[in-house]
Amino acid sequence: MNLLFLTFVFPLIGYVLMAFSRGRTSENLAAIIGVGSVGLSALTTAWIIWQFNVAPPEGGVFTQHLWQWLDVADFSVAVGLHLDGLALTMLGVVTGVGFLIHLFASWYMRGEEGYSRFFAYTNLFIFSMVLLVLGDNLLLLYFGWEGVGVCSYLLIGFYYKERKNGNAALKAFVVTRVGDVLMAFGLFILFVQLGTLNIQELLTLAPQKFASGDLWISLAALALLGGAVGKSAQLPLQTWLADAMAGPTPVSALIHAATMVTAGVYLIARTHGIFLLAPEVLELVGIVGGVTLVLAGFAALVQTDIKRILAYSTMSQIGYMFLALGVGAWDAAIFHLMTHAFFKALLFLASGSVINACHHEQNIFKMGGLWKKLPLAYVSFIVGGSALAALPLITAGFYSKDEILWEAFASGHGGLLYAGLAGAFLTSLYTFRLIFIAFHGDAKTDAHAGSGLAHNLPLIVLIILSTFVGALIVPPLAGVLPESVGHAGGAAKHSLEIASGAIALAGIVLAAMLFLGKRSLVTALAQSAPGRLLSAWWFAAWGFDWLYDKVFVQPYLLMCRLLGRDPVDASFGLVPRLARGGHGSLSRSQTGQLRWYALSIVGGAVLLLGVVLL
Repeated sequence: MNLLFLTFVFPLIGYVLMAFSRGRTSENLAAIIGVGSVGLSALTTAWIIWQFNVAPPEGGVFTQHLWQWLDVADFSVAVGLHLDGLALTMLGVVTGVGFLIHLFASWYMRGEEGYSRFFAYTNLFIFSMVLLVLGDNLLLLYFGWEGVGVCSYLLIGFYYKERKNGNAALKAFVVTRVGDVLMAFGLFILFVQLGTLNIQELLTLAPQKFASGDLWISLAALALLGGAVGKSAQLPLQTWLADAMAGPTPVSALIHAATMVTAGVYLIARTHGIFLLAPEVLELVGIVGGVTLVLAGFAALVQTDIKRILAYSTMSQIGYMFLALGVGAWDAAIFHLMTHAFFKALLFLASGSVINACHHEQNIFKMGGLWKKLPLAYVSFIVGGSALAALPLITAGFYSKDEILWEAFASGHGGLLYAGLAGAFLTSLYTFRLIFIAFHGDAKTDAHAGSGLAHNLPLIVLIILSTFVGALIVPPLAGVLPESVGHAGGAAKHSLEIASGAIALAGIVLAAMLFLGKRSLVTALAQSAPGRLLSAWWFAAWGFDWLYDKVFVQPYLLMCRLLGRDPVDASFGLVPRLARGGHGSLSRSQTGQLRWYALSIVGGAVLLLGVVLL
C-alpha cells in the first residue's frame, strides 16, 4: 500500500504532458497518455484493494505522510493520505469508472477540436478527485474540492465557441462557489474551536469539547452541508447541474454522474462525527435529499433532451443518498453511491453513443425506432434504466435503494420513506418514458451504431456491474461509519421490498401505457390547461432559475448600474474638479496687457481696504 500516492501521481503526469503539448500531439498519442495514465491509476487502486483485503492494515487504516505543506505559528498542515474502507470505496469508483469513461471518450471525442486539451482537463480532474478522497485533513480535501470545481468549469465550457456553453460553465462555477464559501466558513469554525483540520483528530476532539446540539458545532455542520449541497446539486443550489450538460457527453458521465456530484455525500460521510453532534442539521440533510429527489423526478418527467433527463435523474439519486445520510443509513448511502456510479455512467455513455449515432441529435422525440439499429446502446439503456428504476432482484440499484428505504422506515422517518417511494415511482416512469420514446415507435432519423473496443468494452463492463453482480461488491465500511439502525430486517423488510418492487413495476407499466403506441392519452393530458401549466413549470425545473434571477441577479445588476456612477467616487472627484476650475479661471486672467494688470492691482487694493474697513 506504499504505492498509494501513485493513484494521483499518474493522472497528474498525464495532465502535465497534455498541458505542455499545446495541442501538438496526435490523437493516438493523446489517447494513450490520457487513457493510460488513468488506467495505471486504476491498476494501482486494484493492487491496493487486493492488499487491503488480503493483509488489512492495523485498525483498518493506512496513512501515508508525503511532506509538510504549511507550518505557520500554531497552524501545521501536511500532505498526508488516509486510506480506510470509505476512501477505498470512493477510490475504486473514481479510478475504475473513471478509466472506463476515459476509454469511451477516446472513441467519442475523435475528430473534435481540442482532443488533447480534453484529456488534460479530465486527467486533472481525476488527480483532484483522488486528492479529495485520500486527503487526511480538511485543507487538502478542500484543495481537491476546488480542483474538481475548476475542472468542472473547464469541461462544461469545453466547446467555448458557443456562448451558451460558456454561460453554463460560469453558472456552475458561481453556484458551486456559494457552497464552497460556506464550506470554508465551516473549516474556519472547526479550526478555531478545535485547533486542527486533521479529520481523524476532529472526529476525536469534537465529542470531547461539544455537547450534542452545541451552537458552534451546529454552525460548522450547517456550513459543511452548504458545501455539500453546492457540489452535489441539491436544494437550494441544484440549478447548475442540468445546464452542465453543455459539456461533452463523457464529461457528463465522469463529473456530473459518477464522481464529482457524489463529493458532497462523501464529505458528510467522512465528517459524520460532526453531524452526529448536530442532530438538527443531520435531520435537515435528510429533508433536503427527500425534497430534491421528488422535485427532480417531476422535472425529469417532461424533459425532451436525453442528457437533461439523465441530469435530473442524477439530482434525484443524489437526493436518495442525502436522505440515507439524514436517517443515519451511512452504509446504504455509500452503497448507493457505488451502484449509482455504475448504472448512471452506463446511461450517460450509452446516451453519448445514441447522440453520436443520430448525428448529435439530443431530442428524444426526434429519435424513435433505434432498438434495431443500436442494439448495444439499447441493451445498455434497458439494463441501466432498470437499475435506475430499481427493478427487483436482478439490478444493482434495487439492493442499494431498497436498503435506503428500509433504513428510513426503521429509523421512524415516515415522511422521508414516502418521499423515497414517490421518487421510486417517478424514476421508473421517466426512465422508461425515455426508453420507449427514443428506442421504440417509428424511426425519425438515420442512425449508425458505434463500434470498436473503446466503444464496446466500457458499455459491456458497466452493463455487468449494473446487474445484481454490482450489488455483490460490498463496500468495506465496517468500523469506519456508525452502525445503521435497520440491519435486523425481518418480515417488515421483506414487505417493504415487495412494495417498492411493485411500485417500480407499476411505473414501468404506466410508462408503457402512456408512451408506447400513439400516445393519445398523454398528448391529451399535456394539451389540457392544467397539463400545459404543469409541463411548463416542471420543464423549467419548478422555476428556481427565474426566482434566483429576480431575487439575486437583477438586484445585483441594478447595483452595478447604480455604482457605475459611484456617488462616493464622485464626491472624492469634486476636489480635483474644483482645482481644475480654479486653475482655468485664473489662467484666463493672464492676458499680457499692462492696463489689465494695473486695474487688477487697484481692484485688489480696493477690495482689501473694504475688508479692513468693514
